[in-house]
Amino acid sequence: MIVRRFLLWARTANAEERASGAAALAGAYLRSGMAEEDRAEAETALISLIDDPSPRVRRAIAEEMASSPRAPRNLVLGLIADQSDVAALVLAHSPVLSEADLVDAAAIGDMLAQKAIALRPQLSAGVCAALAEVGCEEALVTLAGNRTADIPDFSLERMVERAGDCGPLREALLARADLPAGLRQAIVARVSDALASFVTGCGWLTPERSARLARESTERVAVALAAGGEDSDAPAIVEVLRAHGRLTPGLMLRSLLSGEPALAEAAFVALSGLPTGRVGALLRDRRGAGLKALYRKAGLPDSLQPAFTAAIMALNARGFDAGGSGRGIDRPLLREVLIACEALDGSEAHALMGLLRRMDAEAAREEARAMADSLADDAAFAYLVEADPALLVELEIGDIRQAA
Repeated sequence: MIVRRFLLWARTANAEERASGAAALAGAYLRSGMAEEDRAEAETALISLIDDPSPRVRRAIAEEMASSPRAPRNLVLGLIADQSDVAALVLAHSPVLSEADLVDAAAIGDMLAQKAIALRPQLSAGVCAALAEVGCEEALVTLAGNRTADIPDFSLERMVERAGDCGPLREALLARADLPAGLRQAIVARVSDALASFVTGCGWLTPERSARLARESTERVAVALAAGGEDSDAPAIVEVLRAHGRLTPGLMLRSLLSGEPALAEAAFVALSGLPTGRVGALLRDRRGAGLKALYRKAGLPDSLQPAFTAAIMALNARGFDAGGSGRGIDRPLLREVLIACEALDGSEAHALMGLLRRMDAEAAREEARAMADSLADDAAFAYLVEADPALLVELEIGDIRQAA
């Protein structure tokens, strides 16, 4: 009887009053102990209010029903078919919606609806795949930033294919811990290309110079991502590099000279077609037996072979899998290679020495940068201790307690 009176009253009430009344009715439906007959009437009344001409009424119902598992399914389905700001409230929160409902809503929804779906906690792989396929850029950025979303690897790849030029999307994807290493490398390459195009367009650098800087930056990241032992992502990264024409002899040499040969090893496997175990044994043979044959099998240029041989022999002398410093090119290792290649003659030898010296200059800059940071940190610490001598005592006590 109360619900019937409400419906009669709603015929003459203004929009603000109807919205307030609709919210009260929805709250009573969800939280009060209505008799079964009254609940049925209340549900009918709420569903009928979805056709109210004022969006304020429909929004009031959506705000009450959005997060409740007790919301009537037919009512929820009606709300997600409403205008965007009403539908988004329910799409973002309602536990009543099934995966099929969300996939369908993503397919036909606008930007606001898609973003609302992408925000949902614990989003299933099926819904993530649908958004990756049809979502607008804003929705893809939101989805990439949703750490609880179960985004399949193929969907992450599809997002990059569709909107890889979108800076916020690249940033959100790179921040994900579950991003596959190969895809991370592909995104980094896109960033490098975009920066190279920008500086060239501004006239700050020649196209050749900007292309070289972009290539070297991409190579440094690739070597760092591929570093590791048995759990290395190097094979996946090599496949991505190969597919995009970025797997170069220079990159393989950089991997060796950084003391992180995982990428070079995976590249030798991919290029030579030999089994992983066979390639690993050849690279770790301290005598260098079979190394020349492996190099030729991989189809690498003869001009770089002396540098590869010297680098691999130097790595074996210190322990092939000992690992690098983590700061890029290993200068002591590079010096050994430079010494081994200095006696070479011819134009190809000059090109090789030019490459090695550029790498040495790059490594020198990295060392200088690290040293400058260390000196600045020491100066800052000395200033703090001078200003507050008690700080040094506190730090020493802390070290003692930690050691204990």
